Amino acid sequence: MLVDDIRNEVLKINECFKKEDDEHYDFWNNHIKFVVKESLILAEKYNADKEIVELGAMLHDIALMSKVGTKADHHENGAKIARSLLEKYKVLPSKIDKILGCVLHHRASKNAENIEELCVADADILAHFDNIPMCLFSFSKRFTLNDIQEIKTLFEKDFDDLSENTKILFRPKYENIMQVIFG
Repeated sequence: MLVDDIRNEVLKINECFKKEDDEHYDFWNNHIKFVVKESLILAEKYNADKEIVELGAMLHDIALMSKVGTKADHHENGAKIARSLLEKYKVLPSKIDKILGCVLHHRASKNAENIEELCVADADILAHFDNIPMCLFSFSKRFTLNDIQEIKTLFEKDFDDLSENTKILFRPKYENIMQVIFG
């Protein structure tokens, strides 16, 4: 099955990244698996193509894991890497284009050109709320406890970047998270 094949490819790339990374960061367990989970939930709610969404979610940060380019251009480099992987498995060009759209437009739902892209873009944000310890650890490298308002602002920006429908769905959980973390 294509999804299993691509998952295995992504997991191999993740393992190589972990071995080479100074902090042994685990993209799969700290981020990608949450994006996949949230994207499939949104795909169900929005009646999107689940296979396209799942593959787009798995591949959206492939350039970061592959250490190709910069964070600023990882969506473009990720699309090139994803194309190569998908062509290796002889995926139909029309399906490749839809998956690549998810990779290219995952950085903001406002850039989404279809419902599948929106699912992946919103799930990329929701994944931050699924793994609060990782987010706080990441923030701790840039901020001190005196910068708590700046950390709160980052969470608020994430919420604001969600599509309007996903904001409505997620608002109760978001409000609970913000109350627990920031009082």
